[in-house]
Amino acid sequence: MPNSAARAKSARRARRGPREDPARNELVSRSLQSAQQCLLHRDYGTAYVHYLLVLHLAPLLKHVAADSFRFTLFKWASELDSLGRIQDLFNCYEQALELFPDDEVIVNSMGEHLFRMGFRDEAAAQFHRALKLRPDFPEARENFYRVSNWLVERWHFLMLNDRGRNRKYQLAIQRAVREGCSTVLDIGTGTGILGMCAQKTGASEVFACELSKTMYELAREVVSANGMADSIKILHKKSLDMEVPKDIPTRVSLVVTETVDAGLLGESIVESLIHAWRHLLLPPPVRTSTCSTGRVIPASATVFTMAVECQDIRRHHRLCVSAVGGLDLTAAGEIRSPVNSSAAVGEVSEPYTTERLSRARGGFTALTPPCRLLDLNFNNLQELEGLCSRETSQLRVQVLEEGVLDALAVWFQLHLDQDNSISTGPHEDTCWEQAIYPVQSPHFRVQRNDEILVDVSCQDAYLRLCCVAVVRDGQTFRLDRVERSVSVACAQSAEVELCSALASLHTSPDTPLRPFTLESSEIALLNNVSYHSNFRLALDSLLTSLRSARGSQGSEVASGRSPEPFYVLDVSEGFSVLSLMAAQAGSDSTSSCSVRAYSSVEKEQHQVLLRLLARANGVDESVLEFWLTHVEDDSAVFQRPTSEKLWSAIVLDCIEPCGLTRQGMMEKATLARCLLEDGGRIFPERIAVHGLLVESDMLLQESAVQGVEPTLGFNIAPFINQFTVPVHVFLDLSTLECRHLSEPVQLFVLDLMNNSANYTSTNVRVQVSASGRVTAVPFWYQIYLDTDVSVSTFCEDSHWKQAAVVLQHPLSVRAGDWVRLSVRLHKSSMSISALKETGGSPADTTVTEGPVISTA
Repeated sequence: MPNSAARAKSARRARRGPREDPARNELVSRSLQSAQQCLLHRDYGTAYVHYLLVLHLAPLLKHVAADSFRFTLFKWASELDSLGRIQDLFNCYEQALELFPDDEVIVNSMGEHLFRMGFRDEAAAQFHRALKLRPDFPEARENFYRVSNWLVERWHFLMLNDRGRNRKYQLAIQRAVREGCSTVLDIGTGTGILGMCAQKTGASEVFACELSKTMYELAREVVSANGMADSIKILHKKSLDMEVPKDIPTRVSLVVTETVDAGLLGESIVESLIHAWRHLLLPPPVRTSTCSTGRVIPASATVFTMAVECQDIRRHHRLCVSAVGGLDLTAAGEIRSPVNSSAAVGEVSEPYTTERLSRARGGFTALTPPCRLLDLNFNNLQELEGLCSRETSQLRVQVLEEGVLDALAVWFQLHLDQDNSISTGPHEDTCWEQAIYPVQSPHFRVQRNDEILVDVSCQDAYLRLCCVAVVRDGQTFRLDRVERSVSVACAQSAEVELCSALASLHTSPDTPLRPFTLESSEIALLNNVSYHSNFRLALDSLLTSLRSARGSQGSEVASGRSPEPFYVLDVSEGFSVLSLMAAQAGSDSTSSCSVRAYSSVEKEQHQVLLRLLARANGVDESVLEFWLTHVEDDSAVFQRPTSEKLWSAIVLDCIEPCGLTRQGMMEKATLARCLLEDGGRIFPERIAVHGLLVESDMLLQESAVQGVEPTLGFNIAPFINQFTVPVHVFLDLSTLECRHLSEPVQLFVLDLMNNSANYTSTNVRVQVSASGRVTAVPFWYQIYLDTDVSVSTFCEDSHWKQAAVVLQHPLSVRAGDWVRLSVRLHKSSMSISALKETGGSPADTTVTEGPVISTA
């Protein structure tokens, strides 16, 4: 029986071990050796190919070669990224994940590449996958928080927690549906709450569209969880791309939307409603017609403006000081932020910014009464179509309070229907911020009974405002340009102050013809006088110490040799004058030891500005170099000026303007320490983190949806709260609505000069000083430039904001209780957890996890 014999022979073979394949083993061994040789020569692409071959031929080697393979993959991916070979990059990651499908490090790294390239939805999926593979993976958690801020912006939580806003929309939708608007389209549905309102009221058909993939998927989950998946059709599409009958069977009778920003028109509501009226909505009501008609909620809007004085806005949008740290800044002429409505379209990044005026540091003063700026009827197609073609109009606003003209604040009243409206004004209890149009002209004081002339236009569907002139006693003084004849007309003593202000607008032959543009955070840094003054003190102290230590300088001069200069490297983010201050410190010294300063400033305009300031301050341009022009690889930014020289000082930019530590700060400090000469220093040398316990309902409202009550009973919170980021940034603790429940305490110390002094975790016991609920732990930094000189990020002229850990579950405490804060450090990221001590027993404690408080 041949078949029986065949089975027996096969069985005997199965009992043997796998046959060795000498040729395959030899190939694996040679490929491993080749991969290692390629790594030594930094040929990462070839090394990667060798590792792929090895791991496919010998899968048992995966656990041995995993670390080397990851290292090779990441290096080769970085090269492909720099070369723009995007498809090859992701092919490599797909190949790697076929070999290591459960490797959270590879998954997270792929997400980081996706995020940098703008694929935020896809990046979020990878970070979420990495966290599922390893829930305690700090890098993936931090990356997920970071991408969540992009995908689900924080105003979603505020709006969903705004009971008044949600209820008014509900009432307007109920009235429209009961009056016959039975088919509804929700444009920009977000979580789907407005569409669900329409369906619950009795609409026969409800459609919704959402452009964001993340929000589209979130809306589908929410609608399904609320039992409406079969009655609401959600499209992942921009409304401008929708067609009848392709996307919706017939024209609808009601469009509901809230695609408005703080400036009303910035989210293209006009464009989307023009398209809706032309293609998706039934015609508007006509008296002689009995046919079905369409309507829009909101029905209309009224826009208001007023002029304000606000020091916080001023110091972010124009240079307010003439000197910092011994540097004369007047030669720079005018420095302004890119937020500017008066510039040509395309030359500015945006016509306005946004602020919550009620939280502005130092407050604000209304210089004029609120003035009606614009009325817009969303149910009138002709009015919408004519908006952008309107001629520029001029508004005259009377000044009621004397003060510095810093900005125009804009807000609006959204009329949902004849009975329900929402105001976004600065004095309203609202989830909205106000649109801010900074006045970019130099410091100018207005007086009572002056009139401010404001040009108003709707260019490119943005509302644009520009203060162009002030009228005083019948005379017009231009703010957008200066007429030299003004000074002649101002001989009267009553006009002296005005003339003095206008005189600063005149340009000298040495002043740049065009203003320099810096980001608002860079201008705020330049206006931070105390920071620069303290840096100069610490730098002078270091240079004095180094000169004293160089006892052989005299003999070098006597022998005719030039003394070795001090090398200072500034790797601050964005524009910084610290390198120029270092160069000036060397040129001011009576010692023959000069300073060669290296700046990491990359933008050509920034380099031009530094050179201009160098000439104006008597600094030889040859001692100021722009370091990144010599560096091809970002990882080599700390390399020595020449191979045998070391740095005397390295300036690190450790704190983000938003109030968080910069990613990789401690790693950079470790590298920088190795490149310092004896006695050299990193600035800052250490950073102390301070915080306190507070009760703040506002922080809770801005961080997560609080149950179903504010969302009209709909089950939305569990879904959107997946994107909760438990750290709140860009806070101003001086104006935050909160109750302090403890005194400030030191939470952690980061020593950049002495790594052995650092620790990875600590516990801080904080005694409660007032009864309440601990909802958050705001924190800030004391930055020690040296042992004796420090600056705080929580002070009046700080360009830094503060941040706060928001506790997921507030702690109820009484005065005298103790709360233990556990602070842990991972790389440059910290996490905080809070534990209430009651009775000293583990069963009597409550633990609340905190967030990663570092950002990229």
